Amino acid sequence: MAQLFFIAGGAIFIFLGCIHAIFMLADVRRPRRLVPADPALIQAMASSAVRLSRGGTDMWRAWIGFNFSHALGAIVFGSLCIAAGMFVRAVPKPLLLLPAAIGCVYLILSIRYWFRVPTIAIGLGTALLLTAWSLT
Repeated sequence: MAQLFFIAGGAIFIFLGCIHAIFMLADVRRPRRLVPADPALIQAMASSAVRLSRGGTDMWRAWIGFNFSHALGAIVFGSLCIAAGMFVRAVPKPLLLLPAAIGCVYLILSIRYWFRVPTIAIGLGTALLLTAWSLT
């Protein structure tokens, strides 16, 4: 039973990561989803270099890269949760708590910095991972 909860929890994170990547990919050509509401801010981001890069990139390109890497992180995390579920009997129980702990970190970030829809989905995914761990 724990296997199904790990797989379901991981699938939620994969879904969120894929949607995030699709939205960001669409925003590269026509910014309207994961972008500032004020179009002037997009222009300001594009014309403002990142100090750390010493002119190597601007804030708009960094924003796109951060969002793509964030999406990739969610997809990889979800995939590892599914793998944990598939091999649940071979993984020590303390190690199986790691996906739930990472889910909790995502949930805290979501509550603090993001918006309602991903927070609800992350909360559900994390609850499934905690349930999976408790069933092992």
